[in-house]
Amino acid sequence: MDGTVNDPAGGAGALTPAGMMQHVRALWRRKWVVLGVAVVVAGLSAAYTLRQPKVYSASTSLIIDVMAPRFLDGDVKEVMGEERSNYWFNKEYYATQSEIITSRAVASRVVDKLGLATDAAFLGLEHLQDEKARLQAMQATDAVGALQSRIRVIPAKDSRVMDIAVDDTDARRAALLANEVAAAYMAENLALKLRTTEDARTWLEGRLADLETTSKSSELAVYDFKKDADMLSTSLESRMSIVSERINTYNLKLTEVRIQIAAQQARVEAIQKLRKASPEDETWAEALTGMNEGPIQDLRRSYTELRVNCAELGERYLAEHPKLLECNRKLGVVREDFLKSLSNVVRGAETALNEAVAQEKNLVRLLDTAKAEAFVVNKKSIEFDRLKRESDNNQRLYELVAKRLKDIELSGLLRTSNVRVLDAARPILAPVKPNVRRNLAMGLVLGLLAGLGAALLLDLLENSVATQADVEERLGLAFLGVVPRIEGSKAPRERDLYVHREPKSSVAECTRAIRTNLLFMSPDKPFKTMVVTSSSPQEGKSTTCINLGVAMAQSGNRVLLLDTDMRRPRLHRAFGVPNEMGISSLVVGEGTLDKAVKSTEVPGLFVLPCGPLPPNPAELLHTQAFAELLKSVSERFDRVILDSPPINAVADAAVLATQCDGVVLVLKAGKTNRESARRALRSLADVQARLYGAILNDVDLKAPRYGDSYLAYQQGYGQYAEDTKDGVAQS
Repeated sequence: MDGTVNDPAGGAGALTPAGMMQHVRALWRRKWVVLGVAVVVAGLSAAYTLRQPKVYSASTSLIIDVMAPRFLDGDVKEVMGEERSNYWFNKEYYATQSEIITSRAVASRVVDKLGLATDAAFLGLEHLQDEKARLQAMQATDAVGALQSRIRVIPAKDSRVMDIAVDDTDARRAALLANEVAAAYMAENLALKLRTTEDARTWLEGRLADLETTSKSSELAVYDFKKDADMLSTSLESRMSIVSERINTYNLKLTEVRIQIAAQQARVEAIQKLRKASPEDETWAEALTGMNEGPIQDLRRSYTELRVNCAELGERYLAEHPKLLECNRKLGVVREDFLKSLSNVVRGAETALNEAVAQEKNLVRLLDTAKAEAFVVNKKSIEFDRLKRESDNNQRLYELVAKRLKDIELSGLLRTSNVRVLDAARPILAPVKPNVRRNLAMGLVLGLLAGLGAALLLDLLENSVATQADVEERLGLAFLGVVPRIEGSKAPRERDLYVHREPKSSVAECTRAIRTNLLFMSPDKPFKTMVVTSSSPQEGKSTTCINLGVAMAQSGNRVLLLDTDMRRPRLHRAFGVPNEMGISSLVVGEGTLDKAVKSTEVPGLFVLPCGPLPPNPAELLHTQAFAELLKSVSERFDRVILDSPPINAVADAAVLATQCDGVVLVLKAGKTNRESARRALRSLADVQARLYGAILNDVDLKAPRYGDSYLAYQQGYGQYAEDTKDGVAQS
């Protein structure tokens, strides 16, 4: 069978359209609260507005340029001049001007000029009649601060126009103050410019004297350096150029000498190699370059001819022959001369090599000397450049400061301003404060909002279950239906059997609707046993139990009502049957079921009273005998409905819920506490009871909170027509 088994007490957390409608209905139900709060707040707002003094406003329009008009040459710049012109700069500039306008400096000028510090009307002290008290109050009042609080700066969008507005209780004084504030601002702006110019001039004069002394000292330092470095006739640049040319000449000459040394070294090494190869033969000289020319060639030719002649004479004569001896003597002389010439050639090559090496050494020494001289000149040049640069900088700074001082002296003579009055303030006799219409409208709107808030707060503070939305959204239960309130002061027995005796009433029709909802929850397997309980006493569970029994009996079922409330049983009184034998008697084995079950005036409806009150109801309901009794009656009857005690009061209902097919929870509209209902649901969830849903009992259909929800029952749509032939309502 369908129903809720797990904990259903959480409720739906999201705000649904039904929940929204409930809030709307709650507001409509408390519409008089909303209107009352709105009227009170609007009345208070009106009273407050009408008691406020009238305040008038006047404004002076100014044109504020970023720079003042220039009468001097463009090269003459003022101290406070600005050459930049862009969006962010202009924005900051005009924001700064707004702060200046509302500053104490400007306000002080106006207060001093108009004597506002002793003006009782301006200070709002004219109501003081005592002269001494008024004087003390004037001394304690900050007139400058009072004027500041009344000044407002209103910049015109996308323009250079700014409005200076002043509020006052007198329209003419407001116009006067606005014009005076504008004049004071212009005077303060000009005074600030002059003060800044004077401060700059004073500082520049002191700086100019220091720069003059520094410039003279640096010029003397340059002169002394020239004198010490002998730069009066020749500049360092010329000397550096001469030394550089000398170094280049030495480098070229040194390169030539080193090439010559390499050639001479090669020649000497070649001669020595040839002499070593032929130490006893003079023919080694023939391999030398230059031997075929000059005197050596003549000596070699003579030596060769004599050697040939002597060889011929030696073949012809004996060794002692005079001709041969003479020839040999001449040959020796020529040979000795030839060898001397060869030796001179070797010594000449060695001497040339030594001269070249010596020349190289001299050139290297000269080159080193020139380089040292170049380093000295370069160092002097660096020092001179430093002194010269320092002197030039000092001179340039001196000239710059002198020129700037002349510009400031000239610009200080000007009295131009970048502020011009566009429109002077005029008295406006229409007050700007208080705005009666706006304040009343705001008071009414705030009153309505406060009223709505109060109504919503009252709705939130209401912690009872009153509507279908409370059951479904806040408790998370299936809603089975409502039972309207039975009007009139009827006897309890008549109220209990109201559905039977008034089958055409809205109560009967609602009960039949609940019966239908219960049966259609599981049409294939309808319930046999069902517990009817509530969270607390006096919520109508017993009456609801009887009504359900009557409705189900009217549909043709054999229905048995079990009075399992063994603490306060009342079914026997409702049906007027004896209570001497009942459930407690059958459980302990006394009597029979046929004798205990009593018929009622409702066809098909039977009741099994509680019987004598036992001392331990919960333990009695938990016995095997009660379980067998419940099984026995479920076999004999189509429906068995158990009237149980409130579940939050005792544990009987939880015990019964575990032995039946399901549970129906009865909630009294507007009386059952939500927390109490949630505790009941948690108790049922703890025993894994199947919960069919909840019935909202004792609903006042005429109450505004229900609106159109149950309009059909209010209009009697559920009642039968007068010409219905059957006296018993059928579903």
